[in-house]
Amino acid sequence: MLHLPFNHTITLIIITIIVSLLAFSNQNVMNRLIFWPPAMQRGQYDRFITYGFVHANGIHLLFNMITLFFFGSVIESFYRQYLYDLGFVLFYMGGLIFSILPDYFRNRNNPHWASLGASGAISAILFAYILFAPWQIIYVFIIPVPAIIFAVLYVAYSIWAGKRQNDNINHSAHLWGAAYGIIVTILIEPRMIMHFLTKLSEIPL
Repeated sequence: MLHLPFNHTITLIIITIIVSLLAFSNQNVMNRLIFWPPAMQRGQYDRFITYGFVHANGIHLLFNMITLFFFGSVIESFYRQYLYDLGFVLFYMGGLIFSILPDYFRNRNNPHWASLGASGAISAILFAYILFAPWQIIYVFIIPVPAIIFAVLYVAYSIWAGKRQNDNINHSAHLWGAAYGIIVTILIEPRMIMHFLTKLSEIPL
């Protein structure tokens, strides 16, 4: 009998969609799961994880889940080699935690600041993927873009949107998540540096 490994990427997508849809229709659910500093002072540290399972709107959810779907499986195949097949899940959760920490420390006494969305963990996956295949073509709203070019545009957009600060989406988490994805992947597999540089030099004509 063929044994197929449990797909953690699809599982994370399903859970995130269900929880986000519940939060869209129930403000109490949203209020309980969103990242909000005063709640941390009450001991609700689970919000370091739960905030990544709720989103600002359908477009925010769709973009994150599409990115997770296309890139998650590749990174999962690498990380699930570690910690009894749970490496990818722990990498994802670590991305949520690491990417929110800088803003948490900066806003821990600010009751008017909140954050939500899986963008930090998604950025970690996306930028880890770029280490593997920087020139791989990805499709952004049906437009073909090399992964490394998309990464540059993604960082630029995150900086621009973060300066506007007109929503609850933590755009700076994109940047910290990206750094986390690159650093952790290289720490686990140092040879990835030479792999990336080699692949980067092979510019497709």
